[in-house]
Amino acid sequence: MATLEQRKLGGLTVPAMGLGCMSMSSIYGPADDDTSIAVIHHALDRGETLLDTADVYGNGHNEELIARAIKGRRGAVMLATKFGQKRSANAFAVDGTPVYVQSACEASLKRLGVDHIDLYYQHRVDPNTPIEDTVGAMAKLVQQGKVRHIGLSEAAPDTIRRAHKVHPIAAVQTEYSLLYRVEAEATRRVTRKLGIGFVAYSPLGRGFLTGAVKTAAEAPAGRMMPRYAEQNFAHNRALVDKVEAIAKAKNCTTGQLVLAWLLAQGDDVVPIPGTKRIARLDENLGALSIKLTPDEIGRLGAAIPPGAAAGSRYPEAAMAHVQL
Repeated sequence: MATLEQRKLGGLTVPAMGLGCMSMSSIYGPADDDTSIAVIHHALDRGETLLDTADVYGNGHNEELIARAIKGRRGAVMLATKFGQKRSANAFAVDGTPVYVQSACEASLKRLGVDHIDLYYQHRVDPNTPIEDTVGAMAKLVQQGKVRHIGLSEAAPDTIRRAHKVHPIAAVQTEYSLLYRVEAEATRRVTRKLGIGFVAYSPLGRGFLTGAVKTAAEAPAGRMMPRYAEQNFAHNRALVDKVEAIAKAKNCTTGQLVLAWLLAQGDDVVPIPGTKRIARLDENLGALSIKLTPDEIGRLGAAIPPGAAAGSRYPEAAMAHVQL
């Protein structure tokens, strides 16, 4: 098995790039389990051993898929999963109560077929449960040996401070890319001060920053986010055109360039691009060998200035559940 550059998420050492597994549960169009398992095996062989999932992805399917993929290879895997989002056919709820924390963890352990989780995140902050109560329950999971490290996802800076006083937070996960970075960079100002790692999900802007989608009509299944909406598409596509020009001069793909930019933001940043294809996984890992000069980093930041993207990160209803 190959070894990649390593970075720190609090007290946890992980490869500089992880694999987001959400799309393997048919969230962005059809997915084939055998193909997905082959992708995970290839990732592990390449040294990309941080696997990111959640109990809500495919209503448990994603964790069960990973269980199949890591059977016999558990010792080589840094396993991260999340709890707190509860979905049904027509409802969405967030639960951070201590009783639910315990039951959700035990259910994830069973689906994953493991006796511990390396990094356990609260997927969304529960506005009706004090963060101290939720993190206190997560700390008990650490004491029980069921969880090694704990994290938060889409938590506001003050929430992170309060949580970290209860138990050390290893990582905070938030959407972070050239396209959407205002909230992430505000969060990082806090995590850096506290010695907390930062995990960047959707580092390719949900596919937008790869440059593969040329028109709004081509928006991939499951990605009907405001950034892809017809009224926002042309504006955002023009931003990506600027990055594509820089990538061409750098002799790399646009996706590789934006991942390299993210990696260059600091050793505390670990992006977790997701894919269902081996070729795309290899392309993403190629970003680790791209070194950017300070001038190139500045040019990319200027090509898509903070807050330049048209449309919010999520539809309005989902935006109500982030940065709490």
